[in-house]
Amino acid sequence: MSGIPDQRGRPVPRDVLGPVAPAPGEPAFDDDHPPRRDLVDDCVHCGFCLPTCPTYVLWGEEMDSPRGRIHLMEQGLDGEPLSPSMVAHVDRCLGCMACVTACPSGVRYDRLIEDTRQQVERRHRRPRRERALRAAVFALFPYPRRLRLLRGPLRAYQATGLRALVRRTGLLPRLAPTLAALDALAPPIGRAARVPRRVPARGTRRARVGMLTGCVQHAFFPQVNAATARVLAAEGCEVLILPERQGCCGALSVHNGRRAEARRFARALLDVFDSAGVDFFVVNAAGCGSALKDYGELLADDPAYADRAAAFAASVRDLSELLVELGPVAPRHPLPVTVAYHDACHLAHAQGVRAQPRKLLAAVPGLAVREIADPEICCGSAGVWNVLSPEPAGQLGERKAAHVLATGADLLVTANPGCLLQIASAARRLGRRLPVAHTVEVLDASIHGRGVDELLR
Repeated sequence: MSGIPDQRGRPVPRDVLGPVAPAPGEPAFDDDHPPRRDLVDDCVHCGFCLPTCPTYVLWGEEMDSPRGRIHLMEQGLDGEPLSPSMVAHVDRCLGCMACVTACPSGVRYDRLIEDTRQQVERRHRRPRRERALRAAVFALFPYPRRLRLLRGPLRAYQATGLRALVRRTGLLPRLAPTLAALDALAPPIGRAARVPRRVPARGTRRARVGMLTGCVQHAFFPQVNAATARVLAAEGCEVLILPERQGCCGALSVHNGRRAEARRFARALLDVFDSAGVDFFVVNAAGCGSALKDYGELLADDPAYADRAAAFAASVRDLSELLVELGPVAPRHPLPVTVAYHDACHLAHAQGVRAQPRKLLAAVPGLAVREIADPEICCGSAGVWNVLSPEPAGQLGERKAAHVLATGADLLVTANPGCLLQIASAARRLGRRLPVAHTVEVLDASIHGRGVDELLR
């Protein structure tokens, strides 16, 4: 991808160019990956997407539905300017991709919204407070080491009773809604479970896999990564982790229009793993998995990385995909528990992985799986959407938590850290405690013969 020439006449990649704001009256989009006209034209405005769109369900506003946003994209391609109203409707999209699943015409809304968002991020100047919030969010969340530095202060905040005192005052949501959302979402911080660079396979080696440790997962759910390595090893996989060399996969960045940043993260991860000699690259976070599987498209116009990115993306597997693909060899011990399984949006809609987690859970002796009403409606987490839009995210979270609680299940199980935090937090606001666990934690408890009490803490 080329941009303007430098002083020697050489093309400068747009990745290193700053924001290029349109002049007043200019069309909304420039020629750097605008939403594609042919994909826009695929939408016949039938309305099948409407009941699956969380913002349309909340507000009933046409421009906050997928077909409404596609209409705005069409206006932008026809020369309309990038108005604050257009930006607001684009920002309100959670990117859950439920509409992609629901669409009978196969509209690539996922590609359209990503391309539109990167135009917005480069060409729209947000108000100062909004710029500061987004700058803080993206200076923190995609950086595992920075997140780990929060563990100590957050653990002290929780252990000293200061958190309980702050919550009793009720002032934080009124004075600082974003901080209140972060406080509500923060999980209990215990001792960090460490994962080594390499975990050998138990028994006959069936595959050699690389493993993503993630950002939020690594900092706040290290026990999920440790359980992932144990389960893979028990199923005959040699696991290469390299935790100290990994950075962000770029998921948060690409899903929020920060394309150049996402490309930098993607190149760095490829440099760590694409020559490591692994058969598969395993992911245990739904949003990360969808981004990794898209590396081929993300770096398609980078001559140095395009082929490597496409080959790497083809090796990416969600943990549940790989375990079903290999088939079980480790014995399962009984777990007498009833679970509600929540489809994380970027697993079910973006990756099309629905049956595999349910198959793995159903194979655990004594475990019963209950389905949740309106499973296609997002819980409101959506990467950092619940931080940027805490009020509507809270409404969606409480809707989801109420449906989970209505199942009567003992435990909520899902495959994304954001969903675990969002739904547990919403259940607390409804006055209920809801134990939550990642799918792999349930499998780990069954394979290694640990009791149900460990999952229900």
